Amino acid sequence: MSNPFDYEDSSYLVLKNDEGQYSLWPASIEVPKGWTQMLGKAKRRVCLDYIAEQWTDMKPLSLCDETGILESLHETGG
Repeated sequence: MSNPFDYEDSSYLVLKNDEGQYSLWPASIEVPKGWTQMLGKAKRRVCLDYIAEQWTDMKPLSLCDETGILESLHETGG
Protein backbone atom coordinates (compact mmCIF):
# COMPACT_ATOMS: atom_id res chain seq x y z
CA MET A 1 0.00 0.00 0.00
CA SER A 2 1.32 3.47 -0.86
CA ASN A 3 1.67 6.33 1.61
CA PRO A 4 -1.21 8.87 1.22
CA PHE A 5 1.03 11.64 2.59
CA ASP A 6 3.45 11.49 -0.35
CA TYR A 7 1.32 12.63 -3.28
CA GLU A 8 2.14 16.20 -4.34
CA ASP A 9 -1.04 16.60 -6.40
CA SER A 10 -3.50 15.20 -3.87
CA SER A 11 -5.68 17.38 -1.66
CA TYR A 12 -4.66 17.80 1.95
CA LEU A 13 -5.85 19.54 5.09
CA VAL A 14 -3.90 21.21 7.84
CA LEU A 15 -4.93 20.05 11.31
CA LYS A 16 -4.05 21.37 14.77
CA ASN A 17 -4.45 19.64 18.12
CA ASP A 18 -4.99 20.98 21.65
CA GLU A 19 -1.22 21.05 22.18
CA GLY A 20 -0.82 23.51 19.29
CA GLN A 21 0.84 20.92 17.07
CA TYR A 22 0.10 20.95 13.33
CA SER A 23 -0.30 18.07 10.91
CA LEU A 24 -0.56 17.59 7.18
CA TRP A 25 -3.55 15.31 6.60
CA PRO A 26 -4.94 13.70 3.44
CA ALA A 27 -8.36 15.24 2.68
CA SER A 28 -9.69 11.80 1.76
CA ILE A 29 -9.19 10.48 5.31
CA GLU A 30 -11.48 11.40 8.21
CA VAL A 31 -10.08 13.96 10.64
CA PRO A 32 -9.12 12.14 13.85
CA LYS A 33 -10.66 13.07 17.19
CA GLY A 34 -8.72 15.72 19.04
CA TRP A 35 -7.69 17.55 15.84
CA THR A 36 -9.24 20.69 14.32
CA GLN A 37 -9.09 21.60 10.66
CA MET A 38 -7.14 24.85 10.21
CA LEU A 39 -6.85 24.93 6.42
CA GLY A 40 -9.23 23.36 3.93
CA LYS A 41 -8.45 21.28 0.88
CA ALA A 42 -5.25 22.45 -0.77
CA LYS A 43 -2.22 21.03 -2.52
CA ARG A 44 0.52 19.50 -0.37
CA ARG A 45 2.97 22.41 -0.86
CA VAL A 46 0.34 25.01 0.12
CA CYS A 47 -0.40 23.08 3.31
CA LEU A 48 3.27 22.62 4.18
CA ASP A 49 3.91 26.34 3.62
CA TYR A 50 0.96 27.18 5.88
CA ILE A 51 2.30 24.90 8.62
CA ALA A 52 5.79 26.42 8.35
CA GLU A 53 4.30 29.92 8.63
CA GLN A 54 1.99 29.15 11.56
CA TRP A 55 3.92 26.63 13.65
CA THR A 56 6.91 28.66 14.78
CA ASP A 57 7.43 27.00 18.17
CA MET A 58 7.55 23.21 18.13
CA LYS A 59 7.05 22.84 21.90
CA PRO A 60 3.65 21.46 22.94
CA LEU A 61 1.49 24.07 24.69
CA SER A 62 1.56 22.10 27.94
CA LEU A 63 5.34 22.38 28.00
CA CYS A 64 5.14 26.10 27.23
CA ASP A 65 2.70 26.53 30.13
CA GLU A 66 5.05 24.70 32.49
CA THR A 67 7.99 26.77 31.28
CA GLY A 68 6.01 29.98 31.76
CA ILE A 69 5.11 29.01 35.32
CA LEU A 70 8.70 28.15 36.14
CA GLU A 71 9.95 31.43 34.65
CA SER A 72 7.36 33.37 36.67
CA LEU A 73 8.41 31.62 39.87
CA HIS A 74 12.06 32.34 39.14
CA GLU A 75 11.38 36.04 38.45
CA THR A 76 9.40 36.47 41.68
CA GLY A 77 11.84 34.49 43.77
CA GLY A 78 9.29 31.68 44.34
